[in-house]
Amino acid sequence: MDHGNLDKAMELFALLITGEEISSAQHVDLYEAYQNNSEVYDILMSVLKKSNLSLYEFGNSLYVTAGEGNRIFGFTNDELKRAIGLRLNRELYLAYFIIYNIILIFYKDSGSFSYAEYVRCEEVVAQTDGSLQKAMKALHDRALNAVEENSFQTLAALWEDMPLVPGNDDMASLKAARGSKTGFIKLVFNFLISQDLFFESQGRYYIKPRFRALAENYYEENRSRLYNIVTGGDKDASY
Repeated sequence: MDHGNLDKAMELFALLITGEEISSAQHVDLYEAYQNNSEVYDILMSVLKKSNLSLYEFGNSLYVTAGEGNRIFGFTNDELKRAIGLRLNRELYLAYFIIYNIILIFYKDSGSFSYAEYVRCEEVVAQTDGSLQKAMKALHDRALNAVEENSFQTLAALWEDMPLVPGNDDMASLKAARGSKTGFIKLVFNFLISQDLFFESQGRYYIKPRFRALAENYYEENRSRLYNIVTGGDKDASY
């Protein structure tokens, strides 16, 4: 093994796990080493695999994300609740569901990506409403298992108990909070902004390249039972 290649691979790893941009515009020498040096690539991929991290490439840039159950680079449920501003597990699962529906706004199917630059809270409310309606219909039309049935019933009850906005507040001035659908969605977006996935301007939430990289790869790798339930897809799809 060439020690120079090892050094480059480990420098790539160190920068990626701290959120540094590795691209054709930033840290160009390392990006070219990743692209053109097979030993650097192999070492980096081996270290990432052992660290339970996935590497995604999008727009000539590299991004990493934690694998399932990654206790070092990922979040525990309790850490996520604190980061988003939630208290209950069912609120966290609703936040997961909302994030999934944000992805669905941009990805309608594997071959069709919407290049809309931004989304508004009201669009996410409408998407979440529609997904839960389809999921509840699936409770009657399909043989969902007990876990699925209880999960969707819990999410639907929590979502439906929330007003669109609290009291007499208007949509534009509403702050992120747990007491309404719009406020809850703003809590979720605040978290996504903190993770460098979105930025906000005048009530519009603009997607960033990191979101596109993660969402596109998530869609291709993990579209499964949940996708089919909330979109009315093939009922026999595997998990």
